Amino acid sequence: MSVEVKGRDRLVGIGTPVVLLGLWEFAAYFGLLDTRFFPPPSAIVHQFAALIASGELGANIMASLKRLGLGMLLGGIPALLLGLAMGISRPLRAAIDPLISATYPIPKSAILPLVLLIFGLGEMSKVVMVALGAFYPIVINTVVGVANIDKIYLDVGQNYRANRWQVFRTIALPGALPAIMAGVKLAVGMGLILIAISEMVAASDGIGYMIWNAWQVLTVDTMYVGLLVIAVLGFLFSVILDEIEHRLIPWKSRA
Repeated sequence: MSVEVKGRDRLVGIGTPVVLLGLWEFAAYFGLLDTRFFPPPSAIVHQFAALIASGELGANIMASLKRLGLGMLLGGIPALLLGLAMGISRPLRAAIDPLISATYPIPKSAILPLVLLIFGLGEMSKVVMVALGAFYPIVINTVVGVANIDKIYLDVGQNYRANRWQVFRTIALPGALPAIMAGVKLAVGMGLILIAISEMVAASDGIGYMIWNAWQVLTVDTMYVGLLVIAVLGFLFSVILDEIEHRLIPWKSRA
């Protein structure tokens, strides 16, 4: 893909939300929207600046990012290792795959009361919620990635008498990287959703707490600031993970 095409696509990607925000501002200004529920973007930006100046927004963002990072590590690393092992070992896949298939459809937000019962109202319950959300996309995508590796590569490993660790490190992991990165992207998005939900129920800080507290005191513009922050974080994580993917899997970007 040429630099010009990439630049044009990026310009379109930036221009679309700008146009939508402009239409929103226009509709609010001329009374086409009820500003009690849909404050104009200018009011949201003003509240955003006020929350930054007070330090409240930065503290809440850092609290949520800390929980998100710990949860991704707690759920992502075991999911990656288990997914690679299941992809390599058919008996292990046959034993564990039914458990994953049965528990994956359970809404993770529905497990929150049980998580709170086990881990209490402290930090661990929020981290565990993110870990649960991150585990399934990564393990499922990793298994699929390893299973889709061309069998000839595994045969070459066997011909050279590669042991399990060598197959794991030099064939399974590199071959499954595109699928793994797709799973990580899904996991981060799910983590943002679950951290907001868990903070609304049992937290005294964080983005979810800020949104819920704003609802309780009817400061609608602060609610929109929280939603905006989640959207921006999701976009930034997507850009960062795309860049990491291009560096780890250069052959994919050339395809």
